[in-house]
Amino acid sequence: MTSTSTPPGLARFNALEEHAAFAVLHETCASTAWVTRLLATRPYPDTGSLYAASDKATAELTAEDLTEAMTGHPPIGRPEPGDPVSTGEQRGMADASEKLRAEMLDLNLAYQDRFGHVFLICATGRTGEQMRDAAKERIGNSPEQEREIVRTELGKINRVRLARLVDEA
Repeated sequence: MTSTSTPPGLARFNALEEHAAFAVLHETCASTAWVTRLLATRPYPDTGSLYAASDKATAELTAEDLTEAMTGHPPIGRPEPGDPVSTGEQRGMADASEKLRAEMLDLNLAYQDRFGHVFLICATGRTGEQMRDAAKERIGNSPEQEREIVRTELGKINRVRLARLVDEA
């Protein structure tokens, strides 16, 4: 493809110096292995190539890499103050009742006790009830099943965040 078909945000990302591109990608996903893999295949001619590289890098993450990636995600319903990305992604919890918030907190804690990490779900577009129901359903999974679900959810989150990055004017 010609450079004229490259979205402006993607062209800007492609032009970043290595350290700046690392920082931008690390905000997208806290896994150093994922960031390194995406940097290695720059520049990207189009968003499809970027998403494919992200999907491939996510699929190749080890259990340790997934753990590192999850450190960049606050519990559902409890985004860090001043974190507009997670707050926006978890918008479905914004109007949740106190009962639902309390239930989600209990589920987050039970999930973390069972699996040793935060409950990770692509919250974009989901209601608080949908996130609660997913947590209830997934808490019964084996650690192996859950690791693969986490990988899938992380891939979805990474795509949402990369789309935001390349759509910036």
